[in-house]
Formats: sequence, C-alpha cells, structure tokens
Amino acid sequence: MEHRDPNSTSDDETQIVSLRIRRLVLHLTPVPRALDQLDMLACAKARKLSVETEKLSVFMRGKHRDIQEKILEFLMSRPDLQTPLEIPKDEYRELCWRQLSGLVREAGIRPLRYLVEEPAKYFAIIEAAGAFDLSLGIKMGVQFSLWGSSVLNLGTTKHKDKYFDGIDNLDYPGCFAMTELHHGSNVQGLQTVATFDPITDEFIINTPNDGAIKWWIGNAAVHGKFATVFAKLMLPTPDKGVSDMGVHAFIVPIRDMKTHQILPGIEIHDCGLKVGLNGVDNGALRFNSVRIPRDNLLNRFGDVSQDGKYTSCLPTVNKRFIAMLGELVGGRVGLAYSSAGVLKVAVIIATRYSLLRQQFGPPKQPEVSILDYQSHQHKLMPMLASAYAFHFATLHLVEKYSEMKKTHDELLAGDVHTLSSGLKAYVTSYTAKSLSICREACGGHGYAAVNRFGSLRNDHDIFQTFEGDNTVLLQQVAGFLLKQYQEKFQGGTLTVTWNYLREYMNTYMSQPNPVTARWEGEEHLRDPKFQLDAFRYRTSKLLQTVALRLRKHAKTLGGFGAWNRCLNHLLTLAESHIESVILEKFIEAVQKCPDPHSQAVLKLVCDLYALDRIWKDIGTYRNVDYVAPNKAKAIHKLSEYLSFQVRNIARELVDAFDLPDFITRAPIAMQSEAYSQYTQCAGF
Repeated sequence: MEHRDPNSTSDDETQIVSLRIRRLVLHLTPVPRALDQLDMLACAKARKLSVETEKLSVFMRGKHRDIQEKILEFLMSRPDLQTPLEIPKDEYRELCWRQLSGLVREAGIRPLRYLVEEPAKYFAIIEAAGAFDLSLGIKMGVQFSLWGSSVLNLGTTKHKDKYFDGIDNLDYPGCFAMTELHHGSNVQGLQTVATFDPITDEFIINTPNDGAIKWWIGNAAVHGKFATVFAKLMLPTPDKGVSDMGVHAFIVPIRDMKTHQILPGIEIHDCGLKVGLNGVDNGALRFNSVRIPRDNLLNRFGDVSQDGKYTSCLPTVNKRFIAMLGELVGGRVGLAYSSAGVLKVAVIIATRYSLLRQQFGPPKQPEVSILDYQSHQHKLMPMLASAYAFHFATLHLVEKYSEMKKTHDELLAGDVHTLSSGLKAYVTSYTAKSLSICREACGGHGYAAVNRFGSLRNDHDIFQTFEGDNTVLLQQVAGFLLKQYQEKFQGGTLTVTWNYLREYMNTYMSQPNPVTARWEGEEHLRDPKFQLDAFRYRTSKLLQTVALRLRKHAKTLGGFGAWNRCLNHLLTLAESHIESVILEKFIEAVQKCPDPHSQAVLKLVCDLYALDRIWKDIGTYRNVDYVAPNKAKAIHKLSEYLSFQVRNIARELVDAFDLPDFITRAPIAMQSEAYSQYTQCAGF
C-alpha cells in the first residue's frame, strides 16, 4: 500500500480545487453579458445627472426644518441626554423622561401647543425626536398625541382649561388606557365599565375580569399621573338595571400629584422588558371601584346630567363610536410619518456603507464598490426610491390632517381616516422588512449593535401593531373602498383620494387596448400617465372582482363568512390603492419642484419607484393582458437600468435627507473616516 503524506495534495484534489477556483472566478468576474451591464453602468455614469444636494434638500425638508434643527442642536449639546449603546431598562426609562423634560422645560419646545395650532410643526418635532431615539419619539407621542389629544379632542372647554397647560409643560404626565388584555383592535368589545352613581354624582370605574386589564399602557408603569380610560358607560335604569351607552373616555387620576403614590383602588404592574422601545414604561392597570367626578367624562360626543340623563349630538352608539375614533387618527399620522423617517435612516446607513465597502472585481484591477453589483442595487435602490415616495406621501397626509383639524370637514375626515390607516399599515410593514434587508446588505458589520440596525429593527417592529394592527387597518381601507364603489354607481359623493374612481372606472374596467399593451418605448414607460394608469387599473380591477366575489359568497356564507373567504384579496386591494396614492403624490411633488436639476433627479427616482412596483406585480398585469410579454420584459430591463442610474447619484440622494452623522450615528455610515471611527468602537 502506498503511504501518503497527510500534508500532500493529490492531482485529483488539485484539479477539484482549481475547478472550484475557476468557477468562483467566473461567478465573480464579468463575462460578456456582465460586461455589457458594466458598460451600461459606465454609460449611466457618463449621463450622470447634476444634483445640487442643498437645493434638493431644501425642497424635501419643508418649512419646519428650523424647529428640528433646534431640537437636534439641544440634544447634541447635552452629552448627558444621549442614549448609550447598552443601558438597563430602568435607567433607560429615566433617561427618556429626562430627554423629554429637557426638550420641553429647557429648550422650550411646546408639542401640545403646536399640535393644536400647527399640526405639521408638531409632526416635524416627533420626527426629529424619533430620529434621535425612537423611545423618545414614542414617549412624546404618548404624552401629547394620545393622552393630550384625547383630552382636547374628546373633551370640552372645561377639560382644556383645566388640563392643557399641565399636559403641555409635563406637570400632568398621562396615559392612554384603551387596549385590554383580551381586546386591542376591537375597541367596541372593551370590557372595562364606568357606572354612574347619581347619589354621589360620580362614575365608578371597574375592571370586571382579568381580560379587561388595561395592557401595554405607555407612561403607566413609572411616570403617569393620569389616564384617559376607555370604558363602557353604564347608566342606571328605573327598574334598577343598567343601560349600556357604548364606549366613552374618562380622565382617571392614577397617582398622587405630590407623593406620586398609586391611588386607592388602582393596581399598576410593569409589563417588563420588551423587544424594543425600552425607554417607554409600559404598564398594566386594574381598577377596583375607582370613583371619579362626573366632570371627568370627556363629554364632547355624549354627556350625563346630574340626574343620570344621557344626551348626545349624535343619535346612535355607532355614530358616537365612529366620531370618537375619528378624533384619534393623529397617532396613526405620526406613526406613518415617523416610520418613513426610520426608513431614511436605514437607507442612509446601508447606502453609504455600500459605497464605501469594496469587494472583488475584474482580474488585476482594483476591487469595486459593492453598490456596483446589480444584486446590491436591486436590494437598495428601489428602497431608496420608496423612502422618497413615502416622504412625499406622509407629508401629504400631515397636510390633509392639518386641513381637517382646521375645517372639520366630514368628507375630509373620512378621507384622512382611511389614508392614515392605509399609509400607517403600508409604510410600517415596508420599513420593517427593509430594516432586515439593510442589515443584510451591510454584511457582518450590519450585525454590530453600534451600527444601529438591531435597535432600529427592534424599536420599529411594534409600529406594525400599535395604533391599529396593520392587517385590521388594511381591512378598514378595503371596506371603505367597497363603500365608495357602491356610491359611485349610486351617484354618491366621493372623498378626495377616490376621485379617480368616478373619472376612470369605466375606462379601467374595459378590455385593455391590445396596442398600448405592447408599447415598450422608454418615453412611454416613463410617462407618469402610463404609470398612474397602471396602478389605478390594478386597483379598480381588484375592487371590481372582490365586489363580485363577496356578493357571490355572501349568498351561502353570510357577510362575515364571505369577508373571511375573500380576506387576502381584500388586503391586496387595500395595498394596491395605497400604492396608487403614494405614486400620485410622488408625481405631484416632482411637478411642483421649482429647481430643474432637482426635478430631473426626482423624476428618475419616481420612475424607478413606479416601474419597480409594476414589475414586482407583473403577474397581475399579465393575467388580464394589460401588459404584453414584450412590454413586461421592457419594464424589467428599464427598471434595472434606472437602478443603475440612481446608484450613481445615491450618495447625493441620501445626503439630501439632511440627517447629520450625530443622528445616523452608525460608524459605517459616517461621511468621513468611517472605518477609523468604527475601529475605535472596538478599542483600536
């Protein structure tokens, strides 16, 4: 037998190794087709758009950048308020309170005042606070968007006079006690009760069972002194029974103003360590015969007299309930807006690192930036385009919300409710998925806690659940669209975001034009009319088909059963509608941009957003012959080419978000000396 040196290598093994190396080189070294793609990249560089970052940034950031800069400058000047990488839960909560207190009491920021007088400015404040630390943004939202807004919007003048200043200056920190252990999205099913006692002129708040314990209540575990408690209002009847008047809101003191001790009859427990947002003190509340004055009923939509008589400007329980929830949409507006801000931070980090990091390349040539690889562009550039699209869409939502608060227009209120539900669901879901993709795009360094993706992902994840579970919110959008579909044929009034239904429904429902279905020229594919028509056609087709399916299944399954049978179809319909609105607002923003260079840049980004979305759902368009095979191929080819072009101005595009290194914080995203700053984190 021949003996082999264990350290030697046989000819066969050498050949196998050589073959593997050759395959790896072929995989990484561009072959003629790949070279064509690199030539396309070179061509794109040759045609690189001129980007004046400052002008683009001015157009993007709007008129409230000054208040954001004031917030960021204050926080930057206070090292004691900056959140360390590792911090225990209890210390984090106290730090978050000091951050909020510093902004309000030292920097003179008055969020509640802005929420009432200039909502757009308020949401700009929330965005800046959340960019610094999402726990701070949410803590601020609990105090002002939830607790403060509930008092102002559900109460009357007496409540505003009594509580406004204390909420605004943080003397009255409070909670928003809606969600229960067994009931979250189904607010009408809440079990907490508030029974009126005409003898003492008080309401008695009770938690009848463990399922009715108020759960996940922000500000409750540590800092809150008051809570807006949502409970079923029960009135005594002449036969010594009680009458259920539906869910109402009540101000309930939960801690002593001087000693901060928990008040009698109230039980508060800490919900403990969470996946994220551990700077926010979520707690659970149980009430045992807690008595509050009759005046503590937030009585804008329903009141109780001293003798127990109920009066309301609205005739039914359902109308009162809808009106009450309609006044609380500000939380969803803020979440959609803030989520778009989180996406910006993630895209900035991933894009800057992908421009910095070099890996492989043609033989005997310098390594290339990983953003030069088509696969990497495919991951990040449509995401960058979506960040721009969401920016303009959520800005539009804020403007509509502000208009609604000023005009109190009912049609506009319905529109804002649906738009805020849809955008909150769509943007937060997209951002949650994108955070993982951005982490992956940064390889192992994306896994380092100091580079932010872990904390951003964990802190943002709950955005998909609170202020309405995303699946439930999309169902609300679908239900609204079906109602509009009915009204279209009955001659009813359509709300703002469905105006295109009346104008184009018949056109969209007709057989697609076999000629235009085959048009594949770049000018046609980049025509905003084609793009918007394609989005709206899909929405209208989905709406028509789901309406027919619901009608069919309702005959055998009933209304609930039919809805459940068509649920995935309904969710797709809602997402399609929201995408249509997002594209519409992006196109409008491009048209309004005053600087020609910035307008050209935004047009490119908008085209990428539109064509990428069409390609990702190309099966739908092919199934109804809206897009012929040759046109589908052209859309795919052009969307890839646009990604190449966007890659070449990616640095300028992320710089235009105007978020300083102090806010992005990730060493791999620093605009200079990124690697040296990163190695310093490890002690080099």
